[in-house]
Amino acid sequence: MIIFELAKRISKKQIKEIIDAFINNQSLEEISEKFNFTKLTISKHLKTNLGEEKFIAINKLNKTEKRFSNPNELDDTNVLDNQVDELSQEFSQNTFPENTFLEIAPLNLEIETAPQKDLSSVSINEVELPKVVYMIVGKQVELETKFLKEYVEWNFLSEKDLSRKTIEIFFDLKSAKRSSKKEQRVIKVPNSDVFKITAPILLSRGISRIVSSEVLIAL
Repeated sequence: MIIFELAKRISKKQIKEIIDAFINNQSLEEISEKFNFTKLTISKHLKTNLGEEKFIAINKLNKTEKRFSNPNELDDTNVLDNQVDELSQEFSQNTFPENTFLEIAPLNLEIETAPQKDLSSVSINEVELPKVVYMIVGKQVELETKFLKEYVEWNFLSEKDLSRKTIEIFFDLKSAKRSSKKEQRVIKVPNSDVFKITAPILLSRGISRIVSSEVLIAL
């Protein structure tokens, strides 16, 4: 006698928990083990609920951050090369449509002091960044975030804007090293297009601005 085992159904509650886990940097392998479903089943439901493009972008970002967390895989001169090259290739092939990017409208404030910086934050889709930029990361190679109010040059903005969470990029290695602390390290981002690709994911994690020496960038 042949016995057929019925496939285990995935509940709506589990789907929500799986999506939350995926967005919060858990890999497909970890989610599969946690919920006792195959990676294929997990991937299918994530693609259905998030969309193919967003699923690919989050999956790439999660793999990048997993590499960050493993010091044995880090390269002092070029930490993100492989992951960013893959993301950039997808970007150039238009696998991530422009209408999936999220924009925050420029700030609309009236300031009479002329010498102050341009008050409008520039959309990530409009700014032209150098091909290579640098970032400061923590001891465990996690992203270093700050609130905008921690940057004195932007303290004329409203309290609402000063409470925004940011990451900082540098256009040259020397500037990045000067700004880093003893317990921190500087990494090279070999293709700045990665910020455009991962903008929706950064926004979902509360990061809405990128600070540079020349411009305030809105994700």
